[in-house]
Amino acid sequence: MQWEAVIGLEIHTQLATRSKIFSGAPTVFGAPPNTQACAVDLGLPGVLPVLNEGAVELAVRFGKAIDAQIAQRSVFARKNYFYPDLPKGYQISQYELPVVGKGRVEILLGDGAVKQIGVTRAHLEEDAGKSLHEDFHGLTGIDLNRAGTPLLEIVSEPDMRSPQEAVAYAKKIHQIVRWIGVSDGNMQEGSFRVDANVSVRPEGEEQLGTRTEVKNINSFRFLERAIHFEIERQIDLVERGGQVVQETRLYDPDKNETRPMRTKEEANDYRYFPDPDLLPLTLDESFIQRATEDLPELPDARRQRFRDHYGLSDYDADLLTASRDLADYFESVAQATGDAKLAANWINGELAAALNKAGKEIAESPVDARKLAGLIKRIQDKTVSGKLAKQVFEAIWDGEGNADSVIEAQGLKQITDTGAIEAVIEEILSANPAQVEQYRNGKQKVFGFFVGQVMKATKGKANPQQVNALLEDRLKV
Repeated sequence: MQWEAVIGLEIHTQLATRSKIFSGAPTVFGAPPNTQACAVDLGLPGVLPVLNEGAVELAVRFGKAIDAQIAQRSVFARKNYFYPDLPKGYQISQYELPVVGKGRVEILLGDGAVKQIGVTRAHLEEDAGKSLHEDFHGLTGIDLNRAGTPLLEIVSEPDMRSPQEAVAYAKKIHQIVRWIGVSDGNMQEGSFRVDANVSVRPEGEEQLGTRTEVKNINSFRFLERAIHFEIERQIDLVERGGQVVQETRLYDPDKNETRPMRTKEEANDYRYFPDPDLLPLTLDESFIQRATEDLPELPDARRQRFRDHYGLSDYDADLLTASRDLADYFESVAQATGDAKLAANWINGELAAALNKAGKEIAESPVDARKLAGLIKRIQDKTVSGKLAKQVFEAIWDGEGNADSVIEAQGLKQITDTGAIEAVIEEILSANPAQVEQYRNGKQKVFGFFVGQVMKATKGKANPQQVNALLEDRLKV
């Protein structure tokens, strides 16, 4: 029997506010445990929550970015459950009336096709604290620093059919929230966490199978592996005559498996009801306009413009719009040099490799856009060859100055004097008469030997195009 997977994602992204969603406590990552939870976050008697307007603005910005409906009236509810790291015994969230309604995003599939994924809703809520198991032998520690941290929970439609599609969608949401400044998206710090709802059904069947939820996945690689394992586990279970149990599971990356955490709750298990301490959230058109008037050109639109305006390939345009900082960097270099393709080649090639090796983001690059443009200009005016330019780039990366100062200090200026190159060629041909004879007898591969000898004699500084042309002329004689 052929099986089909049905996948939906719930993404929790931490909003980029300086204080929590219902209190003035800070949200700085890495603070000592239990130093950033105030009386409001702890739900102590007599305190009242006050909604953070900045969190609402960021939620609205995200809604506009995915072409979603923005609710002019939404309601906060209490989601009741009991965990040691939930100090109030309930979580303030949104249930029936979220601030962001139905929207959509487009993902690019491996075969180049585009698929639209529906977003059911995106609602505001507070985060819980964190249970710490590894530092306390036989005990559990509780850090409530995260309690009350503002989250936007982004819930997709069950529109994905493979782990690869799920990863593409998660990456797209990650790109958008970072691009528009809604979240830093730092997965290592817990700013972007994914829950995957997975079920299987016979291919062609309309009815959905029983789903499981794999919780708190914090990397795209683990997301793909967890979903793949869960699909295979469910298929194997059903084919052996068993039944999938609706439950919450955890993914263990060391063992590459999911394991049960608890029976999956239904909405009525949480006993949702409107929070009596918070009035309904009412937004007027002026608020929505203020929150979204400075939205930047979005990734899909910018990718299309890079194709149309700069003539870039789909591949280059996709790479260069991976982040807003990278797109801005490329555009600065392309405009300064007038050669978008050469700029794209250097950014996607040498620069990307150096950043990857150093574990740096584009904003941390020692070679800024102005310095890379300066180097490309020296390639354009033939001051350096492409090979020598790589040496110059390495020196700039190491902090040795800009292209002009490095070329001058290291004597890397390309030799373009025809007479000087011809003199070297004469020496090479005179020293290798046997190879000259072989070439003239039809052994064309020997030509590369001569080129190599000339470049070696000039320490790589001779203009390669001139070397090739002058060698061809000379060997005809």
